Amino acid sequence: MELLAMVLGFMVFWPIGLGVIAWKMCQRRGVSGGDWFGSLREKFEGLNAAGFGAASRPDWRGFGFGQSGNAAFDEWRKQEIERLEEERRKLEAAQKDFAAFVEQARRARDQEEFERFMRDRSRPQA
Repeated sequence: MELLAMVLGFMVFWPIGLGVIAWKMCQRRGVSGGDWFGSLREKFEGLNAAGFGAASRPDWRGFGFGQSGNAAFDEWRKQEIERLEEERRKLEAAQKDFAAFVEQARRARDQEEFERFMRDRSRPQA
């Protein structure tokens, strides 16, 4: 019966089928509906503890897995990461500058529209 419900769910509307599968998985594991995200969080914490994920990497940027054993390669990699970080900082600064420019242009346009409205409003109606 449950299998039939899943198959019909996929045939009628696939999100219903996915919902039934998720519900069944929670029910099988003994996870209540409100603790679904808690169970996912525990799984990801388990992955990090097992040595997977960004929390377990020695390089906080997530690029490296430690030393390769080749000093020349390690030095090159370090320089490339620093270069890329500098490029990222430049891009972020350019993005902030552009956002400030757009905001200034928006304010100027709003001021111009307001002044035009006030001029039009103060003119005597003919």
